[in-house]
Amino acid sequence: QVNLVESGGGSVQAGGSLRLSCAASRYAQNNRYMAWFREGPGNEREGLATIDEDARTRYANSVKDRFTISKDSGANILYLQMDNLKPEDSAMYYCASHRRRPTDPFLRSEYTSWGRGTPVLVSS
Repeated sequence: QVNLVESGGGSVQAGGSLRLSCAASRYAQNNRYMAWFREGPGNEREGLATIDEDARTRYANSVKDRFTISKDSGANILYLQMDNLKPEDSAMYYCASHRRRPTDPFLRSEYTSWGRGTPVLVSS
């Protein structure tokens, strides 16, 4: 089991930026495939951005061109740079990881390790 701890959430006005971090406490081979998800009130947990062991990235249409996922493999830290934030981006943000390549990297069920989340609130 990998322990994941998110940080960097907060309150920001629309159009602003935040950078989320996710520190992984276990070995790198357990974090070969990582992703950011979010869950807003009354909504399903939504996959936003994924990164694989070769640093290849994929994005959901809702955040493409605004959010950037990256990782520091040496430090076992995953990042999510969020720019041009909108009120509809308000949610709890979670990082997730899995050691095997997911069939669908945007599916919640594909990931075995989760952090507790960090909240993001975007005001208009």
